[in-house]
Amino acid sequence: MKNFYLRLFICLLAICSAGALHGQEKIILLNEGNWQADNGKMTYFENGRVVSNQWFRDANGYKLGDTPNDIIQINDNLIAISINWSNIVQFITPEGKAVAATEDVPNNRKLATDGRYVYVSSYGHECGTEKGMMTFEKGYVAKIDVNTFKVTDAVEVGYEPEGIAYFNGYLFVANTGGYAFQEDHEYETTVSVIDAATMKVVREVDTRQINLYGKMSQSGQYLCINSPGDYYDIPAATIIFDCKAAIEGKDDDGCFQKLEYASTYNCTTTDGKFYAIGSRFSYYTSEYTFNYVVLDPAKVLESYGADGVEENFPGTVLADLKGLTMPYGIYINPYTGYIYATDAGSFAEAGALLQWSPEGKFLGRHRVYINPAHFLALPPDGHLPSGIEDIAADYLDDNTIYNLQGIRVEHPHPGQVYIRGGKKYICR
Repeated sequence: MKNFYLRLFICLLAICSAGALHGQEKIILLNEGNWQADNGKMTYFENGRVVSNQWFRDANGYKLGDTPNDIIQINDNLIAISINWSNIVQFITPEGKAVAATEDVPNNRKLATDGRYVYVSSYGHECGTEKGMMTFEKGYVAKIDVNTFKVTDAVEVGYEPEGIAYFNGYLFVANTGGYAFQEDHEYETTVSVIDAATMKVVREVDTRQINLYGKMSQSGQYLCINSPGDYYDIPAATIIFDCKAAIEGKDDDGCFQKLEYASTYNCTTTDGKFYAIGSRFSYYTSEYTFNYVVLDPAKVLESYGADGVEENFPGTVLADLKGLTMPYGIYINPYTGYIYATDAGSFAEAGALLQWSPEGKFLGRHRVYINPAHFLALPPDGHLPSGIEDIAADYLDDNTIYNLQGIRVEHPHPGQVYIRGGKKYICR
């Protein structure tokens, strides 16, 4: 009888979710535009259609800026955007209205937050803080108080730091050394671990893989970090990184696993895996080659890379991705499971946004702007998940975990809403 009620509950939930999900899609997409052209734009996509390809200008009456690089939601009322060549971190409401702009972090790159502060990586060598101007030989990470929008502190990491993630009180920063071809230093191979409270580097994990470049995805304690290599003799690779192992003091080799795949554009799935589109470029041939993989970080680390790599994308997603002219981003809405990707085309004209259902059914292709790259899904009800809410009788005590579409989940993703024992809970 217990199993009957559980199955009935899950079926009803899945039916209700399937009917409502499409109308719950609220996606902000950053279009980078062309570097130094000051033509970055923001697309707002809702209910299966592009509402606007200049959403920020619509809301504020002026341009977004030059080359937006990243976007994150801090709390119910605040979103941060790093705008690299404009040298600002722009703060907006979920309705798109500008709140403030922090101008003390030049050449800013990627963002992370703990809900109280925003942390931003920078290629620059100077940072204006409440302590005064700080200077660095290499790159740094700045800490911005979202109550004042002032930089409270900063700390030096490696040259040209890129991806940044927050986990359990620590920041994890992927260093690239990407200017090695033009400056007097080598490529970097390290992930810097920072105590977020003190803004002190507590260790450097050497991955022995150069140029840890781009946005990295996070699935709980695991990170997916791309390395494009040197575009000549060192091939592209992916680093699956274990933040918990690094905090616990395991040796460097115990903190990561290298994979012989590129993950140029990657995202986290609702069951805690990573989707990765790998784009390899060679200056020898002036050509790109691609790989498309699904990575299970726990299996990859447990098997030392022998397991946990597949191509089992749902529905037509894989075939559709392979048909893109130039893939430029991939994303899964963490609240609904809908899948998105972008096509940059020629890099000089309007790109495209593609959408699939969680089951991989292709739903449409939409014209956006130049170099569409960075995504943020807004919560369907306007609020970030928090707390635990009972939504079914206590007798549904099965410990099997399901997502909101009634699909069984083996690896729940922190921050995602699931059903267990007939109750809704937030995975921590």
